[in-house]
Amino acid sequence: MQSLAWHSINQSGKIAYNRLAGKTPGIIFLCGHGSDMDGSKALFLESWAQQQGRAFLRFDYSGHGQSDGAFLETNISDWTRDAIAVLDDLTTGPQILVGSSLGGWIMLNVALARPNRIAGLIGIAAAPDFTEDLIWQPLDDDQRNKMKNDGQIVMENPYADDPVIYPYHLIEDGRQYLRLRAPLAITAPVRLLQGMNDAEVPWQTATRLADCLQSDDVVLHFDKSATHRFSEPAQLRLLETVLVMLLDQLDPK
Repeated sequence: MQSLAWHSINQSGKIAYNRLAGKTPGIIFLCGHGSDMDGSKALFLESWAQQQGRAFLRFDYSGHGQSDGAFLETNISDWTRDAIAVLDDLTTGPQILVGSSLGGWIMLNVALARPNRIAGLIGIAAAPDFTEDLIWQPLDDDQRNKMKNDGQIVMENPYADDPVIYPYHLIEDGRQYLRLRAPLAITAPVRLLQGMNDAEVPWQTATRLADCLQSDDVVLHFDKSATHRFSEPAQLRLLETVLVMLLDQLDPK
């Protein structure tokens, strides 16, 4: 297993990543908003890939983890750019993108930008359009005006005592990448894993996404008890099962 490395995105920014060499299709893990590449799902998949001799890459978006950049100054455009850069510059051959939460949105952006490089997609509590549907739309007019004037909104964080801050530019930037409003020209196989006890991303988001995808090979896996984290042992086993079945389908023995 290679140690932590950095990839230059531009003259002033570097992305932290870990990469395993191995057979293709490789796997790229895309983390959630405010998370990093050291989360339980990323490490679980990396361990599995190492055992299988499968190429694997995990990385931190700009403003996340050990990468350069300020979290509150980065947005969907930056994180999509980062993901495309690691796909282009750090991997070869077909890749399966595994996107968790925000990563499930970023994987759609990457698949649309690089369709010939994508062997398949696995979304875990995928959260396309969350800036519009889950942050902006629920606000009343006063809250929206305050967010515009203040440049941000502060909300309760379900995972920590400190609140989570969403800058207004994140809302504005996200509108360039809304994916649940029209058909998506993605024809690769897609697997969507979704907890029905997810308090952050409604399970209906998975069905909306499935409806938008042009691919005929879309399978949804619902876990009634799973929360947004989707990282309990049984849920990680389901992720492994789904990944193995997808790889068997792509490269039958």
